[in-house]
Amino acid sequence: MQIEWLSAGIDFGIIGLLIALNVIVVAIGLERAFFYRGVKPESFKSIKALELTLTKRLVVIASIASNAPYIGLLGTVLGIMLTFYNIGLDASADVGKIMIGLALALKATAAGLVVALISVVAYNMLLRKAKVLLLEWEIARG
Repeated sequence: MQIEWLSAGIDFGIIGLLIALNVIVVAIGLERAFFYRGVKPESFKSIKALELTLTKRLVVIASIASNAPYIGLLGTVLGIMLTFYNIGLDASADVGKIMIGLALALKATAAGLVVALISVVAYNMLLRKAKVLLLEWEIARG
């Protein structure tokens, strides 16, 4: 009994989750970038208040960056397990089917790595801009 629906569920579930996480990263990144453009460091009385405002939601981007590869790896492991299960059901499975199954399983890892790379770049850019704004506040306050 082949369980193609499980393969599609793993594929679309993991890839879908990674796409959703990437959308979240891009949305937060754009929101923060536009916010940083308009922030006036001198309008804050305390550097701690400025820091809290500037680093808001950056932890979400950092969490996605650190966990996206693991989500992709989970998809790959589940895909490989499913491929081996299907091989066990059909002992005469040819090499082409096996390679296709393994290649499709690996796309989850690739997707996880892409999401992680985008997240790390966004996080580093936003953190750098936040540090610059904090330094501007310190310079303005002497």
